[in-house]
Amino acid sequence: MVKIFHFIEHIIFILSLGYYFILNLQWYNYKIDRVLLHHHRPSQHIYLFLLPFFLYIAFRELFLPFLLIYILYLYFWQKKLDKKLVFTARVKRFFLILVFFAFFIDILCIAKFNCKIFPTLLPLILAFIVSNLIEKFLFTAYKSEAAKKLKEIDPSIIGVTASYGKTSIKNFLFQILSQKYNTYATPRSVNTLGGIIKDINQDLPKNTQIYIVEAGARERGDIYEIASFLNPQYVVIGKLGPQHIEYFKTMENIIATKLELLSSNRLKKAFLYDEIPVKDKENFVKFGKNINNLKSSLDGISFDLEIDNKLYHFEAPVLGAFNAINITAAIMVALEFGFSIENLQKIVKNLKSVEHRLQKIESNGKIIIDDSFNGNFEGMISSYELVKNYPKRKVIVTPGIVESTKEANEKLARKIDEVFDLVIITGKINREILDKNINRAKKIVLEDKSKLQEVLAQNTKPGDLILFSNDTPAYL
Repeated sequence: MVKIFHFIEHIIFILSLGYYFILNLQWYNYKIDRVLLHHHRPSQHIYLFLLPFFLYIAFRELFLPFLLIYILYLYFWQKKLDKKLVFTARVKRFFLILVFFAFFIDILCIAKFNCKIFPTLLPLILAFIVSNLIEKFLFTAYKSEAAKKLKEIDPSIIGVTASYGKTSIKNFLFQILSQKYNTYATPRSVNTLGGIIKDINQDLPKNTQIYIVEAGARERGDIYEIASFLNPQYVVIGKLGPQHIEYFKTMENIIATKLELLSSNRLKKAFLYDEIPVKDKENFVKFGKNINNLKSSLDGISFDLEIDNKLYHFEAPVLGAFNAINITAAIMVALEFGFSIENLQKIVKNLKSVEHRLQKIESNGKIIIDDSFNGNFEGMISSYELVKNYPKRKVIVTPGIVESTKEANEKLARKIDEVFDLVIITGKINREILDKNINRAKKIVLEDKSKLQEVLAQNTKPGDLILFSNDTPAYL
């Protein structure tokens, strides 16, 4: 009877550890090396995985109170997360496999080996290995299915990558090209090979004439895989910088990875930001230096674009001077698809801001600038320049730059201190750096992100400008 009790207790414990384990894998795109070596808050592994495990080993016969405390702690911890576990088919398969191995090994222990302590890590390790093998098999099948569908539809494919602004380029391209063609773009920030394959199989319309695909990367070879699978006829590579430097280590690695998109064997034309160090080729079109007389305000941007030695004026109700680069990339591609400059001037004048990227909202007498999806140094600094001349009080809500260097966050903090009157610091990852380098402005350090709305209501008033600068999940 005691054995049965410990058996049930142990199964519940394994499932609790499994919940934490698969949640972290989902956060980090199911890459175990990122969970173990590049986790933004590795201390979580100590008190949410290692400590419970060692307590089980040390207090096996009296573990029930610890188990109840652990389950309650895990419950309230995940309740505060804004990025909770999504029970996808993959996650469900993992739990089924984990339950099988947990039951099988524990029953084997009871029936044959008379184990004093039931194995805890073994079911997790086996579930992870078997789950990965199944996912690889399914991935190969889904990939073949997607390749077949792409071949049947045979759209013109535009691959888009950049360190900064690739989602904006994709969205501006979609808004322009869809005026003339049946155009489809990967949704939101879907930019991995797995996400692209899933998108093709589930959502790519059969009448698509132009398919715009965003390509992202965390390591060398990621974009090469996408380029080899899609073989896009057109490629756009926007501005590059030290985004995700913690993964790539050097700018040279970042540049080489982004340039992998050029490896398509069907490449007709590539549109490259001027500062990218690559040799000129006949089918390479450079953009960026052809932008002149750029003006930016809280009403939008205007600039002159040099095309074939002539200047053409463009205006867009889009915030942020840097968006001139992203719009220019879209214009250059649209010219290749037969749009006239006069038509493009009209379309650009009606472009819509990309959601959560310098999106202007007016509410209760306050001006809100939602730039929560902008997480790079240059883009964030540009947004501060945009609002610095606002005559009334300026408030910023930010965690700093998540995947960047200490030096970049120090520079960012000094700029924040120069521009804003009230700074609300969210997230723990850069809290110390921001707090240390912001001295003039009033600061509020937000321990619990769920209380942000309450803090804003108490500390802001009509007439204030509130900038949401970058965002980070609560687990960071």
